[in-house]
Amino acid sequence: MKKVSMKDVRKPDYFYSEAIKTLRTNLQFSGSKIKSILLTSCYPNEGKSDIAFSLSKEMGDIGKKTLLLDADIRKSTYMSRFRVEEKIGGLSQYLSGQIEIQDLICQTNYQDMDIIFAGRSAPNPSGLLGSEMFVNLLEKVREVYDYVIIDTPPISTIIDAAVVAEHADGAILVIEAETVSHKVAARALEQLRMSGCEVLGAVLNKVDTKKDKYYNHYYSRYGSYYRRNQETIQDTKE
Repeated sequence: MKKVSMKDVRKPDYFYSEAIKTLRTNLQFSGSKIKSILLTSCYPNEGKSDIAFSLSKEMGDIGKKTLLLDADIRKSTYMSRFRVEEKIGGLSQYLSGQIEIQDLICQTNYQDMDIIFAGRSAPNPSGLLGSEMFVNLLEKVREVYDYVIIDTPPISTIIDAAVVAEHADGAILVIEAETVSHKVAARALEQLRMSGCEVLGAVLNKVDTKKDKYYNHYYSRYGSYYRRNQETIQDTKE
């Protein structure tokens, strides 16, 4: 298995981290049969990939062997976003017979978290994702990992997510606050259900905590505690 170094350059956010922990806990309560979990959104740039990465990392942090599978063959950003410098193959090359499975899965620098990158852009992504080879790959990794987190393109714009959903144990819809209408979100959920995949829930992302009364109260109550705690941790390190 190849090793890659991924650099998470995002600024630490206490409330985001706590929300990811809550999501992880809720998924664990979904049952032991829910292992391959698809994440999609209605539109691009709703934060789906960030959540998929953070969730995979969080699962690994608690000792769950986790595979992050980037199935966005059309427009993947993982290698550039997380500054991966190693030259490696990806899902598109594997599904087109260019590389073997031992050259596909990469070990990351995060605890118990491996990754399959999307690879080069392919002319027929939905055909590759709907192939028997992809289904067999999912079955193989499902036997090895506790969780397989599958990042797919937005379901409202292209069919790829619905194709993958047919073979996943569950799906999560990421919705950007104040951007996606109820009608669009409902249509996306219906597309997931039509694929036969169990919809585990939705994640409301990019919530403006200063505008939301509940989150604003939560922040005022716990924000100062978090800052004091961080200062204490820093003093201890020094």
